[in-house]
Order: sequence, then C-alpha cells, then structure tokens
Amino acid sequence: MPLPRPSYGTKLLLLAAAPLVLAGALIAVLVTWQAGRVAEREIAALERATVAAKREELRNYVQLARSAFVTIYGNASPDDEAAKLRVTQILSAMVYGEDGFFFVYDYDGTNLVAPRQTWLIGRDWSGLRDADGIPVTDALIDRARDGAGYHTYTWRKPSTGEEATILSYVVGLQDWRWAIGTGVFLDDVIATAATARAELRDRVRDTFLTVGAVTGAALLLVFASGFWITVRERRLADAKLKALTQRVLDTQEEERGRVARELHDGISQLLVAVRFKLDLARRLAGEVEPRAASAVGEAVEGLQEAIAEVRRISHDLRPGVLDDLGLGPALKALCEGFAARTGIAVDFATVVFRNRLDIESKTALYRIAQEALTNVERHAGASRVEVELFGHRAGGTLRIVDDGRGIGGGAAGLGLRNMAERIEQLGGTLSLGPGPGGRGTQVEATVPLTHLLAPEETALAAE
Repeated sequence: MPLPRPSYGTKLLLLAAAPLVLAGALIAVLVTWQAGRVAEREIAALERATVAAKREELRNYVQLARSAFVTIYGNASPDDEAAKLRVTQILSAMVYGEDGFFFVYDYDGTNLVAPRQTWLIGRDWSGLRDADGIPVTDALIDRARDGAGYHTYTWRKPSTGEEATILSYVVGLQDWRWAIGTGVFLDDVIATAATARAELRDRVRDTFLTVGAVTGAALLLVFASGFWITVRERRLADAKLKALTQRVLDTQEEERGRVARELHDGISQLLVAVRFKLDLARRLAGEVEPRAASAVGEAVEGLQEAIAEVRRISHDLRPGVLDDLGLGPALKALCEGFAARTGIAVDFATVVFRNRLDIESKTALYRIAQEALTNVERHAGASRVEVELFGHRAGGTLRIVDDGRGIGGGAAGLGLRNMAERIEQLGGTLSLGPGPGGRGTQVEATVPLTHLLAPEETALAAE
C-alpha cells in the first residue's frame, strides 16, 4: 500500500522543523560533551588535590616518627643492635586510625616492623609483587636508597582484609640500611571520584534531557503555530472561495435575469409583432388564394410555439414571480409548468412564508427544485412527484420526493454538485436518499434560520 504524499503545508512544516531538530541535536551533543569534559577535569583536579594532600600527610607522619627516634639514631653506630631494637619498638607502638601504621624493611627485603600485620615480621619479602604485578618491597627499598619517595600499589587492608590501593612514603636510614615508611589507603579517594563520576553522568543525562525537552517544546510550538497558520489561511481561503462562488452565482442570476428580460421585452415582443402581421397576411391571402392562407396559418402556429418557448426559457432563466411574489408562488408555477410539460403529476404543498426568506435562499431553493425536477424528468421514470416547502425552528426546508427508479436511475452528477454548492454557500445541508418505503428518490435542502428575515426587514424588502 503506497504511503500518502504529504501536503504542501506539511512539507513546509517539516522543512521548518528540520533545522530546529538538527540544531537541537547538535546543541545537546555539544553541551553534553563540554559538560563531560569540564566535569572530568574537575574530578581529576579533585583527585590530584586529594592525593597531594595525602602525600603531604604521609610526609608529616614520617617526619613525626623520625623525630621520635632521631636522637637514638644519631648517637648509635651502624652495628648498635640495642638502638635498633629501641627504634623498632618505638615505631611498632606508633599506630593511628583503623589502618595506619609504620613499616620497616632492611635493604635485603626483610621486614622488621609491621604492627598491624605481624605475620610479615622477620621474613624476606624481596621480589614481592601485588595482584597487578607491580613490585612492592623492591620498589620501596629503591625509593629509600634514593633518600625518600612515594610508591602506589595494591595491599591488603588490615581492617577488612580486602585488597585496596595504598600510597606509601619511605625514607632511608642509610647507616642502618633501613627503609622506614607508612601508607594511606586511597579507597576513599577512589570512591569519592566514582561518586563524582556517577553524579556527572546523571548531570549529563539531565542536561541532555533538558535540551531535548526544550527542543521538543520548540518543535511543538513550531508545529502548533504552523497548524494554526495553516488552519487560519485555509479558513481565509475558504471564506474567499465562498465569497467568490457566491459572487459567481449572483452574477449568473443577474445575467439570467438580464437575458430573461431581453427575451421577454425584446425578442418576444418582436415575435408577437411578426405574428400579428402574419395573421393579417393570412386574412388577405385567404381572399385570393386559400392554399396561401393555409401555409401562412401553419407559419403562425409555428411562430406561436416559438413565442411560447421563448417565454418558457425566459421564465426558467429568471421567473419574475420569484422576485415579485416569493418562493412559494414561484415553486407552484414551476410545478404546474412541469406537470403540463411532462404529464407527471405533481403535488405541491407549502406554508405561508410571508416572503421571509432572503434573496439568496429563495434563488438557491428555486434552482435546487428546478434541477431536481429536471432529473426526475430525464432519469427517474416517475409517475408522481411531491414538492413540499415549509419552515421550522432550524430554518426552512424544501423536500422533493418521486416514485421513480431511485438514485441508481442515473441522476446527473453535475446537477447534484450544483445543488450541493448552492446550499453549501448558505451554510445549509443537502441530503439525497431513497424516498419513504425505500421507493424513488428524496431530495431535501435546508437553509439555516439565519437566512430568514425578521418581520421588519421583510416589510422593508416588500416596499
């Protein structure tokens, strides 16, 4: 099934909305990307500042511990075991927080102090690596040999027994070949950064949704304004078309009236004058030649038929009785003429309108009756027609019912369109369907109450 082609107005709306959609999408992407970059830089800066603070904290801890044994170390020889024992005892007692402690390794990799993890003491841990393959003991000893330094690796947390990232700071006691240091676990820093990144993702999502909502609202506004403009322009166009159609119909009626007057006052009078002369010629010829009188008599009869036809055409073009006496008498004359011409019986019924219909409604209903009777004559094959004109609370209605073959009998499509256009111009309704009992055809035209003149307007129109 082929898709329906969009209308011109729909194409204009889509063309107007496309740049807005593209701009909204581009803005959303750029804002999201820029917000992500800025937030990521802020998080990285926070991490660096936090780690720098941790580094400074570790230096202070080590300096504090060193100040506790500096006198002992300064007065001891490299082989003073008693001094070394006193220093290890001092460092073993210096614990802080849940996981803070000092550790000591000699340069051969043997652990000398580990107050929270005593199972490390006395064992050679050279070559030790963490779960990620990063050297631990050897790297710490290398930093101590260089005087001091930091090292980050994974280590088991004393309070939980789980692996966590730790940042250690060590200094070297070169006379004793010791590496003394402490560390701080960075899981809180990592958790803070993870929380910040989660909040970043939420903010980016919210920003994207906000931009999308603004774009959607703008699109809705564009479509709403476009729809309003389209409806307004269509209404204006319909109003102009309706006015133009009414003007065309009025012009047609004026032209019909003019032609009818020309036929009645001009050609008809000429034909009547010719007939009188032919009557005189027939009388004169009858005194001389009877056959000539007979021929002239036939010409008079043909001329009389021509006069009658001109008068009929003049009446059909614009019946004077419609303007002089109103719709009811005009329809009655139309029905009588139709019955006389076609031999089809016509029952006409109406109520007294007191000429209250305006000229547009009278003309439209009269033309609808003309067209309906013409269709009955040409297509219905009917033997009887009922024509009824009456008023009611909703306006005025003309109903024409025949007993012919029905709608399938070949009613003229152009005539029906003309009837529909006329009644539509008045804001009325036209219905076409089977007659009572399903026989024949019923045409019903209704004009609204707005086309019935007030009594005072009727009096003015009659003057």
